[in-house]
Amino acid sequence: MPNFVIEREIPGASKMTPQQVCEAAKSSLAVLRELGPQIQWLHSYVTDNKIYCIYWAPSEDLIREHARRAGIPADRISAVRRMMEPASAES
Repeated sequence: MPNFVIEREIPGASKMTPQQVCEAAKSSLAVLRELGPQIQWLHSYVTDNKIYCIYWAPSEDLIREHARRAGIPADRISAVRRMMEPASAES
């Protein structure tokens, strides 16, 4: 299954309260359950004004549908073409 990185521009993202984070996650998970097992949220990274999410999905279109239904932005969606990590230097 392809991996995607989703860039979400959310001003003040790093200042979200624990309750706001919980509600956003619940909303996202509810839509994921509706869409079925072919799309999965792996994890997210929160910066000052953006959230970067890592998803498995068969297509960018399904990720956009998830964002639309959940009411969250998906400003940029990029397919992951290759993983790179410190162990990559050992090849």
